[in-house]
This record gives sequence, structure tokens and C-alpha cells, in this order.
Amino acid sequence: MKQPQVVMIGLGYIGLPTAALIAKNKTFVHGVDINPTVVETINAGKIHIIEPELDEAVAIAVKEGYLKADIKPVVANTYIIVVPTPFKAKNEPDISFVEAATKAIIPLLKEDDLYIIESTSPVGTTEKMRDLIYNRRPELKNKINIAYCPERVLPGNVMYELVHNDRVIGGINSKSTEKALSFYKQFIKPL
Repeated sequence: MKQPQVVMIGLGYIGLPTAALIAKNKTFVHGVDINPTVVETINAGKIHIIEPELDEAVAIAVKEGYLKADIKPVVANTYIIVVPTPFKAKNEPDISFVEAATKAIIPLLKEDDLYIIESTSPVGTTEKMRDLIYNRRPELKNKINIAYCPERVLPGNVMYELVHNDRVIGGINSKSTEKALSFYKQFIKPL
């Protein structure tokens, strides 16, 4: 596989179909999951979840070399965070998985990269992750693109809905928004 253009952190019900969709469009994707069994399954061209059309999309993407899974991220141009955001006590959202995924890629980030949170997250999460990145890498302040694009799909029709559902895309500034829009326009119709 060539140098990946996209690192997808989280290969579950949204992350894996999204990675397969991006790879289907001849873009190199490095998928990351903390579960070694998930990584092995995907690298064998198989899937660990049930979703129509996903098995074929993953098999082709892996066979053609556009999708590879691993337990660690690598350098890319675009980083997409698609990890769980469960609820804690009193229905408080738990963004610790988003934070852990962000911490894993902070050392890899470089000027003009695109960082997108697709995990369903509470208001303010994108700004918290921006601050986390800037605190650990102050030289990147205002030099990377940070956006939020929450995914909304129904199980059983994910591969279709990823392409055809309306999306909400917002960046921390206009440059980030434009960069995220340009990224999604490659895969989403119509955008």
C-alpha cells in the first residue's frame, strides 16, 4: 500500500463503511482499531459486522490495496475520528474515546492536515480537541484544518446512506470548512 491519504480511527459500524467508501474511490486508507482481531479480519478482506454490501466493498478495497487496518495510526493528510461516544452516569456523554484517538494522532499531525470528528459528540467537543492539539503542538496553532461532520445512518442501508444522506459539516474557521467540504465532495453525492 502506498502512503495513506486518510487515517480512519475506529473501524466499527460507521468507521469501516466510511473507510471502504473512501477506498472504493481509489484513495489509500489506513484504518485503525484497538482490537487486533478486527484488524486481522479486515486485512483478510473480511468484515466483523453485518451490513449489506460492506463485505464486498471491504474485500475489493483490501485486494486492490486501498485499505489496510492496523492498531496504530500513521502519517497521512486527513485524519477522521469515528469512535464511540457512550453515555456516563446522568446521561453525560463520554468523549474519552475521541480524546484518546486525538492523542494518538497528535504526534503525526503536520501543517495543512485535515482533522475531522465524525463521532456523535456534544457541543464543544471539536473546540476541546482543537485546544488539546494546540496545547501539545503549539506550532500547529491555526495551521491545521479542524472540522466536525457527525454521521447519521441507519443500519442495513449504511453504504447507500453514506453517499446520499445530507451532511452537516462545520470547521473551526472558513478554511477548515472549505477543506472538509472539498474532502467529502470526492465521496458524497450531491454535496
